[in-house]
This record gives sequence, structure tokens and C-alpha cells, in this order.
Amino acid sequence: MSVHQERLEISTRGSGFVDITTQLRAVAKRSGVGSGLCTVFVQHTSASLVIQENADPAVLRDLARWMSELAPESRRWEHDDEGPDDMPAHARSALTRTSEQIPIIDSRLGLGTWQGVYLWEHRERPHRRSLIVHVTGD
Repeated sequence: MSVHQERLEISTRGSGFVDITTQLRAVAKRSGVGSGLCTVFVQHTSASLVIQENADPAVLRDLARWMSELAPESRRWEHDDEGPDDMPAHARSALTRTSEQIPIIDSRLGLGTWQGVYLWEHRERPHRRSLIVHVTGD
């Protein structure tokens, strides 16, 4: 059994999606694992990870609109220490995921044809987000 771990630093431009699929493919390749599992973890409470369609950008726009309706900035939140987008970002992160697991098959990520892995920034201003990528297998 082989174990490989890397930290990725991802810059965001503010609220929205950053496709990290290419970076994850590179980590999987560097790991040397032919068959195994790739776990990705974001070390923040106001950003999340999603596996979603990578062909039609309307999907991501619809998801962003839907999420802003579920956790709007206009709601009266008690926690607003860092501004009006602070608590909605935490709520959005709680509704999504801070980690994803992707099988590695024949030394490649086992994503479907129309799947990509995205870091979903929930804050309005740009951030630098830390991700841990952990690959195990043979």
C-alpha cells in the first residue's frame, strides 16, 4: 500500500467555483498509485468542495443562485464579525462538503465523462484556500 500526500494552495477570485480537476489529476499521477482512492479536504469553514458537471457552465450558475437563496446575505445573522457574507458562507459550507473522495482507476481519477471537481468559494472577496490531497492505494 502506498500513501502520498500534498497540499495545494488555490487562489479564488471571490464567490464562485474554481475547477481543481487538473491539479488533482497531477497529484494522482505523481502519487504513482494505479488503483486506490484520492481524498481531497479543504481546510476552511467558508469554502467547500463539489463534484459537478463540467460541460455546461449554466449548471454552476444555477447552483450558485440556488445556494444564495438558501443562505442569503440579507438574512439577519447573529454572526457577522467579518461582514455580511461571513455567516452565509459558513451556512453554505455546512450544506455542502469539506471533503470529497474519488477512486483512482488505472492511475487516473475515476471521474465520469461530465464530472469535474470544484472548490466553491462562498466569500465575496478573493481568498487563498489550502487543500490537502491524500492518495492511497497500490
